[in-house]
Amino acid sequence: MPMVEFAPALTRHVPCPPQRVAADTLRTALEAAFLAAPGLRSYVLDDQGDVRQHVAVFVNAQMIASRSALDITLQADDKVLVIQALTGG
Repeated sequence: MPMVEFAPALTRHVPCPPQRVAADTLRTALEAAFLAAPGLRSYVLDDQGDVRQHVAVFVNAQMIASRSALDITLQADDKVLVIQALTGG
């Protein structure tokens, strides 16, 4: 089962330890993880179900290319990391 982990910048608001989830896509993995910490959903996804602008999602250390195409196939040993992206200027 894929592992889903949220960075400390997010879990300080809503506690959620790393967890293995029964999921075959990135979207279903995130939704399964949100069951353990429903408050994280609004930090990570917008009202359309897309990844928010200031959040980055990685699968096996590769940042996903699209904020809306979350039907990426996952394998049992994949690791999903959700972080709060930093911006500046």
